[in-house]
This record gives sequence, C-alpha cells and structure tokens, in this order.
Amino acid sequence: MKFYALTASVSDKTVTNETLQNEYKAAQQIGKIRLGTERFYFRVVRKVYYIPYPAIYRYFRRVMLVPAKLCCGKGDFAVEHFVVCDAEKELAQIQLPGSHAAKVLMERMHSLAPDAIAGTPDSGPQTADIPSAGEEPAGEDGGK
Repeated sequence: MKFYALTASVSDKTVTNETLQNEYKAAQQIGKIRLGTERFYFRVVRKVYYIPYPAIYRYFRRVMLVPAKLCCGKGDFAVEHFVVCDAEKELAQIQLPGSHAAKVLMERMHSLAPDAIAGTPDSGPQTADIPSAGEEPAGEDGGK
C-alpha cells in the first residue's frame, strides 16, 4: 500500500512505509477515514493519504444538500462531510456514512488533535452535542 502525505513536514520524511502501514492497520476506522495514534488517514480509490495531527489547524463537519427526484416528488438528501484544514487552506473533504459517524469523529478528533480548532472560521467551535427539540442553544438570548 502506498501512502501520500498532504503536508510537507520534516519529521514525516523520516517515517518508513512499514511504520505507516502498521499504524494504518491498527487505526480506528470510520467510513473512509482511519484515526491512527499520530496521523489522520483517508482513502481515495486506491491511494491512502495522511496528515499528522500537529499539522491539522481546523476541522469541521459540512452538510451538503443534494437535490433528488423521487417517486413522489423532489427532495434533498443531507450528505455529511468531514473537512480538515491547515492554517492556509482546506486539505481534504471526505464523505461520511452518516450523522452518527460525524459526531463520533468530532469527539475522537478532539482527543487526538487537542490543539486544532473544531469549527468553521465563521461559525465558531462545533460540538457533537445538538440541542434537542424545544431546547434553546447555549449563548443565544433569542433577541431579548
């Protein structure tokens, strides 16, 4: 298996392919993503890309609405993506199998990359907790 680094880190140039394979095989799998002890891995067809956790500046969920024609009319499907950024740009956008996987991934990334910011630049921090119906989100006074 061939591994490709998405960041140019000096410490990663000395890492052997065998070390990457061992970490990849032992990593927790969530869809196309694997969370190793030192690196974030994801597959694109037959290539495996990786990003060391210290190189991750920001990560967040992105929900894209995909229009679809159904037998009874039109509708939109919500497709979950996980986005990883460095300080300058987005490095990867990976489709996830569902909203539960996104919540689990956000929680695990918080522990594996504690220095990274969880959330989009304009929205602030994201958490895996979503208020239930009838509950007001924290920090909003509802225009009072």
